[in-house]
Amino acid sequence: MRNLEPRALWNYFYEITRIPRPSKKEERMTAYLKAFADKLALPVKVDAAGNVLISKAASPGYEKAKTIILQSHQDMVCEKNSDVEHNFDTDPIDTYIDGDWLKAKGTTLGADNGIGMAMALAILADKDLQHPRIECLFTVDEETGLTGAAALTSDFMTGTALINLDSEDDGEIFIGCAGGIDTLARLPYKSEALPPHFFSFRVSVTGLQGGHSGDDINKNRGNANRILSRFLWALGRDSDLRLRSFEGGNLRNAIPREAVALAALPASEKEKLRVRFNLFVAEIEHELLAFEPQMKLTLESETGFDEVMENHVAKQLLNVLYACPNAVIDMSADMPGMVETSTNLAAVRTRKDHVEVTTSQRSSVESKKYDIAQRVEAAFLAAGAEVQHGDGYPGWQPNVHSELLEKARNAYRKLYGSDAVVRSIHAGLECGLFLEKYPHLDMISIGPTMRGVHSPDEKLSISSTCKCWDWLLEILRQSK
Repeated sequence: MRNLEPRALWNYFYEITRIPRPSKKEERMTAYLKAFADKLALPVKVDAAGNVLISKAASPGYEKAKTIILQSHQDMVCEKNSDVEHNFDTDPIDTYIDGDWLKAKGTTLGADNGIGMAMALAILADKDLQHPRIECLFTVDEETGLTGAAALTSDFMTGTALINLDSEDDGEIFIGCAGGIDTLARLPYKSEALPPHFFSFRVSVTGLQGGHSGDDINKNRGNANRILSRFLWALGRDSDLRLRSFEGGNLRNAIPREAVALAALPASEKEKLRVRFNLFVAEIEHELLAFEPQMKLTLESETGFDEVMENHVAKQLLNVLYACPNAVIDMSADMPGMVETSTNLAAVRTRKDHVEVTTSQRSSVESKKYDIAQRVEAAFLAAGAEVQHGDGYPGWQPNVHSELLEKARNAYRKLYGSDAVVRSIHAGLECGLFLEKYPHLDMISIGPTMRGVHSPDEKLSISSTCKCWDWLLEILRQSK
């Protein structure tokens, strides 16, 4: 990676991959940014939340131009394959090049949004570029709550135009995004003894693509929690199924790739279980194999537990997991092909005395964001769960008359002889929160091509990154 061109850009991204930076644990990344600014004698400030702002004076001839903010976030999604040993709190990301793609070995790459940070750092460090006064904003905790953006004060930045560097599609300019809200349900239970003459088993779903719960929600990918709950619900409908635990997914903003359950049935139903499982596998493969070629469902014998979840609660849990709304709810009437409203059955965790279920709702229509969150709440309340919603975050309403948008379109046309695509994204960007503190901020979002974001399949296009870099520099050159 360090030998790629432009050398400064890729060297900064390499350094970023060496710094552990899980959400809410960005202290080392924050310290790195501050040391970077101090080394170059650039003005820097850090707020109480850990957000960093580094400023750079305008180059000659640009002194009267408006200040432009380049914004990226410090944290990364920390996902790994189950057979990979990696501690995101201490270990660097192990990267490699595969053709035009930069990848990581069994973990997320962190190009979301490390490559945006690298672009900002390379611009700050280069003394020969043409640009107006620059403010580079590096926020914290974007991936698990956007709390860094929410904590910004109205006097932290002075710029009037902002380029968010957190998009994932080459040649596209985003001018709007969905709002979101998380919902957490807790279903309390007591343990009871496993009846005699039962046999125990483990059933798992692995090998799914996963991905971003906003940008990938309409790509017909399998949700491991949905698949596993579907099988167990059908099994428990006409069998004396006992449930020990259900574990699936990890992060609220990632489509769950893996899920596993420990359960038991009367010994007399052992052969029946195998037959039903094989039939179910055939059904799911018929439905999803075109979208999930690496999907694997496994049924194995299990030993080591003699207690299970009390039976009526286990049935309630499987009912609600199977019935809970998931995936695309509505498509946009204003922008054809764009998802308007969705929800993601993100994570299920069996604790000592309760089961915890996390879901994430998104919509570009504020009222429908709350409507789908309330539908999820209603389903879990019916199952006897305790439900609470997060604070949520607002969407970003498009401004088709943006001055910055016009500069970005002109710059792209000049460089590549074609028009960039202008669209809104069904994912949470921090831009909506910025508008709450800076209501007159002119904003766009751009970025290089990434695929498999929020999963260990995350990969970054090298050629697209170079193209986006040139585009960003041309936007700055045109901003006199």
